[in-house]
Amino acid sequence: MVARVIPVEDFDLVIFGGTGDLARRKILPGLFHRYLAGQIPPEARIVGAARSEMDAEGYRAFTREALQEFAPNSCKDGGQVEAFLAMLSYVAIDARGDGGWKELAGLMRPDVVQAFYFSVAPALFGDLAERLHGHGIATEASRIVVEKPFGRDLESARQLNRGLAEYFTEEQIYRIDHYLGKETVQNLMAVRFGNVLFEPLWNAQFVDHIQVTVAETVGVGGRGEYYDKSGAMRDMVQNHLMQLLCLIAMEPPSKFDPDAVRDEKLKVIRALDPVAPEDIVRGQYRAGEDGPSYLEEVGDPRSTTESFIALKVHVANWRWNGTPFYLRTGKRLRARMSEIVVVFKEPPHSIFGDDAGRSANILTIRLQPDEGMTLQVTIKEPGPGGMRLIDVPLDMSFAEALGESGNQMPDAYERLIMDVVRGNQTLFMRGDEVEAAWAWTDPLIAGWEARRDKPQAYHPGTNGPEDSLMLLHRDGRRWRDLEA
Repeated sequence: MVARVIPVEDFDLVIFGGTGDLARRKILPGLFHRYLAGQIPPEARIVGAARSEMDAEGYRAFTREALQEFAPNSCKDGGQVEAFLAMLSYVAIDARGDGGWKELAGLMRPDVVQAFYFSVAPALFGDLAERLHGHGIATEASRIVVEKPFGRDLESARQLNRGLAEYFTEEQIYRIDHYLGKETVQNLMAVRFGNVLFEPLWNAQFVDHIQVTVAETVGVGGRGEYYDKSGAMRDMVQNHLMQLLCLIAMEPPSKFDPDAVRDEKLKVIRALDPVAPEDIVRGQYRAGEDGPSYLEEVGDPRSTTESFIALKVHVANWRWNGTPFYLRTGKRLRARMSEIVVVFKEPPHSIFGDDAGRSANILTIRLQPDEGMTLQVTIKEPGPGGMRLIDVPLDMSFAEALGESGNQMPDAYERLIMDVVRGNQTLFMRGDEVEAAWAWTDPLIAGWEARRDKPQAYHPGTNGPEDSLMLLHRDGRRWRDLEA
């Protein structure tokens, strides 16, 4: 099976922060992959813009090194690499001054799609927006892409929204969350709304509980200064896990349309109950054989910032009344794994008797490392030993099921950048979504700060603090194991 690739319109893409880590690791290699796939027209232009004094040839050399490091298997055809590099330009820009803006204006073409990627600190969003308009570069048709963190609380998010709204309409703003660009996340909607099998069962009558896990094996590393001001709640739950929760719990939209989808997601956020203190578990990793403790990495022995958090969440509506959602995310855990686990209820009555065993159907949606889905079903254990029930997986790894196209699925950033060029906002957060998420998150953070709660220490390479296991055990449930 060969994936169908639809070319996008001719475009000019400006990457502010074009020499930064995100551009080097994700944006530039992603654009190169889309070029190799035939999705980017050869006339398109990509402009790096940053503080560094560099000319276009220097930026091409920078990009060539980035491709060799982060897309080595795609660089075998030197002619293709050189053709892609020929599309690149560079402008040394002063985000808070006038330097470089006249040169940037001279590079932009008025008759193509214009997109501006703000791969910079949020403190510069307003300055860039103001100068794009002040120098006559942005038009009513221009699009801007902004990266998280989109605020650190409700008030700062509102300020960012107001600052951008002075120069761009909501239809022009693309707030990117790379988790929404993952193939499996989009397949979650396809599974729910494209199959008659699942949607009738997707409610509290049939679903016992749902788990959302985003686990990492690495520590905070060089992000210690930023992370200690953020923590797992702000860094992961308020955005990534919240978006996954919305896609799981939302009502069917009237159509696959950006505002229709985001309207339903917003309803989920607004339906979230406050979380009781006993339903929140926070943790910090200790030192281990392969690395220092969280406190050592951030350089503050008194820090009470969490590197792990688990929550029991309820969506207060008819569909999900009584069905808990368990969310967890953390660093220095046993395995790198992101997944959604939908645990269905057991049959109300077993005709086979207690000796046969009882089990539940479980749908596991893997986001990483191996994207795919597994449905656990119950069958008879083979052999003459009588009627004994066992669970077996119906497994669909995208790489195996889709053959070559499954192994060549685009990275999340690749897909989302192409959606920006197409003008499709379905997989991007709307301003009111961001604010609603912070309105739910802020009281939880304020609560543990007022109580002066301290995170529990946990050993690296484990499933996190012991109390996070009890969060489910006390309800007669258990987390799905992190598979090393």
